[in-house]
Amino acid sequence: MIVAAYFWRIDARKIPFALLRMALDRRVLRRSKGVTFAKLLGCGKGETFTPADADPRRWGFLICIDEDELNNFDQSRLVTRWRKNSTSEFRALLETISSHGKWSNRQPFIAKINSHGGQVVAITRARIKWWQNFRFWKAVPPVTSSLKESEGLISAIGIGEAPIGLQGTFSLWQSSQALKEFAYNGKAHQSAIMATQKHRWYSEELFARFAVKEIRGQILD
Repeated sequence: MIVAAYFWRIDARKIPFALLRMALDRRVLRRSKGVTFAKLLGCGKGETFTPADADPRRWGFLICIDEDELNNFDQSRLVTRWRKNSTSEFRALLETISSHGKWSNRQPFIAKINSHGGQVVAITRARIKWWQNFRFWKAVPPVTSSLKESEGLISAIGIGEAPIGLQGTFSLWQSSQALKEFAYNGKAHQSAIMATQKHRWYSEELFARFAVKEIRGQILD
């Protein structure tokens, strides 16, 4: 089993196409051969995690798939349709190092390796209690500023299943050590963790770390 993340950039005139496919592709994606977990994702700047962050010209999805079925999936009608309607594509193939928490009441990522010496990806995802959104939004900017200034960060974007309440980040790092330095020694991040424990603003959360097996394209272009 391998984790594959796809992100596409589209022209503004293709936004209606993207909105339509977000509505229609959910069932097709989940029923694709070899897929055990799938999420369609909107993307954003990942700065405030408010609706103002959303970028209607960037979309993607994340899947767990049997590695033997990956090539067929990559050439499927589902993927080629997005490819033909986009101006750029980013794909990352990932192997799980660690994963804590749940996504839609599931633990989709099963650790395959103990350590990795190359680039890593971190995925965070949370379901925010609706009455905690304003408090959460207020706490986020210092963390995102610290993230983007972190040594070893290659790029990061916001991801979400909805503009409000179901949000996260996808970040690419030079090494596991760089990611750990931000996660455990960053003052803003540690303050946010303490605030999370105090206010309990998540009804569900997940943090996963992955080894990068292969990257195609640029996550930010």
